[in-house]
Amino acid sequence: MKSFFKYVLANIVAFIIIGLIFIGGFIFFAIMGAFMDSSGSVKKNSILTLDLKTKLIESPGDEEFSIFSFKNEGKQITSLDVLESIKNAKTDDNIKGISLEIDNFYAGSTQLESIREALLDFKKSGKFVYAYGNNVSQGAYYIGSVADQYYLNPTGGIELKGLSAEVVYFKDFADKYGINFEVIRHGKFKAAVEPFMINKISPENQEQLSTLLNDIWGRTSTQIAQSRKMSSAEFKIVTDSLYSFIPENNIKYKLADKLIQKSEYDAILRQKIGIKQNQKLSKISFPKYYQTIDSSSESNQIAVLYASGEINNGKGNNGVYAENMIKEIKKIKDNDKIKAVVLRVNSPGGSANASDEILFELEQLKKKKPLVVSFGDYAASGGYYIAMAADKIYSEANTITGSIGVFGLITSYKDIANKNGIRSDVVQTNANSNMISALQGVSPGTITMMEKGVEGTYNRFVHFVTQNRKKTFEQIDAIGGGRIWSGTKAKELGLVDEIGGINQAIADAAKRAKISKYSIKTSPATPSPFEDIFGSVDEEQISAKLIKNKIGENNYKIFQQITDPKLQNGVMMKMPYLLEVK
Repeated sequence: MKSFFKYVLANIVAFIIIGLIFIGGFIFFAIMGAFMDSSGSVKKNSILTLDLKTKLIESPGDEEFSIFSFKNEGKQITSLDVLESIKNAKTDDNIKGISLEIDNFYAGSTQLESIREALLDFKKSGKFVYAYGNNVSQGAYYIGSVADQYYLNPTGGIELKGLSAEVVYFKDFADKYGINFEVIRHGKFKAAVEPFMINKISPENQEQLSTLLNDIWGRTSTQIAQSRKMSSAEFKIVTDSLYSFIPENNIKYKLADKLIQKSEYDAILRQKIGIKQNQKLSKISFPKYYQTIDSSSESNQIAVLYASGEINNGKGNNGVYAENMIKEIKKIKDNDKIKAVVLRVNSPGGSANASDEILFELEQLKKKKPLVVSFGDYAASGGYYIAMAADKIYSEANTITGSIGVFGLITSYKDIANKNGIRSDVVQTNANSNMISALQGVSPGTITMMEKGVEGTYNRFVHFVTQNRKKTFEQIDAIGGGRIWSGTKAKELGLVDEIGGINQAIADAAKRAKISKYSIKTSPATPSPFEDIFGSVDEEQISAKLIKNKIGENNYKIFQQITDPKLQNGVMMKMPYLLEVK
């Protein structure tokens, strides 16, 4: 009995300690949040600086907070806020210019181009844009090439090599080890399931990838060459020969203006803004500068609703979850201050059921308020599907869109189990009671049912596209079949209305709502540090992070492609792959 009371008392003490830790943590994060949100003034002769510490995110919901990295906080910023910062700096007398000090800048091609265009507009003010790099990634150089002067470290280089796509195939691996993939798809271009069906790239997939990459690189390379005053032929030779990896070649071939050390670059900046060499440079980061911008609320608001990530059923974090999204849509619909909505889509698709639920609620929203859609890096398959409620669709030139197709994938392990002495017997009441079994595979009736389901979902997909795009079933079917397109080609085919960024979409939404003054309200809202750490701690996410850290992000993507249970969660509207410009 004595030991029993000791055990009970120990548990009570443990619960009290845990409670105090959570309460203390909540108070601490509240104080930290208030501290980080505080804005200050901009000093005279300041230089707005994009540096290596700045992390670009697509939406406020993508913001990450780590309990172990307080000093790095405040370095995350959305692409929309970067554009607003550049626009504001153009007329801010305290900002003398912009310094780009980035080697690696991880962002999608549309985000990179939007920032690049904003910098070109900033230069019209007469203020300078300078850049400095060490070992510079292709994406970082794409932005930096707009600079009036581009400086490179004497031992540095620029990663100019063009674009490529590598598709991993699992068919031979599956055959060797007895893993069975049952694939149902509509459309010869639905390459999401191709790696499970064949052991090399199909002509159709090679065609669409080649077209897509050449569309994106053709535009990107032309812009860089024009900024650096090179001919397209010269730039192609430099890229094909990898000349830019050698420091001296970057001066010879006009990719950079001078090879200097960082301290020499800072001295040039001091001279440019007219301060003494012994004075401290006043550099301000984009996240800190954005906090100083007066964002006083107008009575009228335009909501920017982000659909960023894979589309899933239910509730969750790190993606587009139907229940969460529908809740946000209804809140926006019932908020009388919000006069118009911009749906910002940056999604490769996902669950067909979840996409359909979201589309329905967006159609209800559209009945009450103008709805304009802006495409980011991806608006493919389910991501394109949910855009069919739009009054107007804006796409970036390099957006990957289309992928109007549907598939289903079921994995079973009958052969590998039998080879290792494992088998099963089934007792059932009806012909297809055991529809899907890891050891028995898929029943014939299930295959028939899924084929009909895929065809029905595809027909429904095309129907909504015909309604929005004012085209016939045959016209959409001809450019559908799962094929992906660049934004430029999508405009030519009539899949989108205009080539433009999120700011053009916001301006259009304001015009439709007949308002000239407004503030922007983003949704979903930025999670607090407390919510971000403790609100999303679950076994699956912890396991995913551990595996990713162990095998690396690129290997983890391959691992996820094989093991992701969402691929087996009914009929999917999802594009085949994600492309990164580095």
